[in-house]
Amino acid sequence: MAKLTKRQKETQKTADLKKAYMVKEAVSILKKIPHPKFDETVELAFNLGVDPKQSDQMVRGTMMLPNGSGKKVRVLVLCKGEAANQAKEAGAEYVGGDDLIAKISSGWMDFDVVISSPDMMRDVGKLGKVLGPRGLMPNPKTGSVTSDLGRAVKEAKAGKIEFKLDKQGNINVGVGKISFEEKAICENIDTVVSAINKSRPQTAKGRFIKNISVSTTMGPGLRLDLAKLGTT
Repeated sequence: MAKLTKRQKETQKTADLKKAYMVKEAVSILKKIPHPKFDETVELAFNLGVDPKQSDQMVRGTMMLPNGSGKKVRVLVLCKGEAANQAKEAGAEYVGGDDLIAKISSGWMDFDVVISSPDMMRDVGKLGKVLGPRGLMPNPKTGSVTSDLGRAVKEAKAGKIEFKLDKQGNINVGVGKISFEEKAICENIDTVVSAINKSRPQTAKGRFIKNISVSTTMGPGLRLDLAKLGTT
């Protein structure tokens, strides 16, 4: 049996991994347990009662975190002409057209969000095999294909995040940094839970959200009390 580290021993004294916690209580515990030297991300993990193989049970959407994600987001915008100025003024790190498409095709991936103007999508489609597996492919449903590039860039910078069901029926979402105040983390968690709860497909049967846990990057996962969250 592997020997527990000092941090793991301290964690066991503070957290009961068999208990279902209220959000405020769980966040308070995560703040108290020992942390590594970097600012960990606070993450929510959902297990949903849907069939990921059924296209009519796909769960996907976007939301604005009221207190931001705490992450420095590098935004790349694919557009032409006057739209480029709009994207640059809004704060996009990278703005271009065919030049950036060629660069991405060659393996360059130093960005976190990709936004495209509608007129670029025919060419952007060539990047599907590169951006798709990384969840970076622009999509009109998530607002990343739009004529209002300035707004899209500002929202990405301010804490707009995307959630999407994986092949195992799970969704994982970062909801801030452990350095945030407890109230800010709790507000972000409530916003994410509400958004995913509202995204229930009409064809889903039985309990939609089966389990939610909250953790930090290197910390334990604490189960949340679904009854107190009002999930269905």
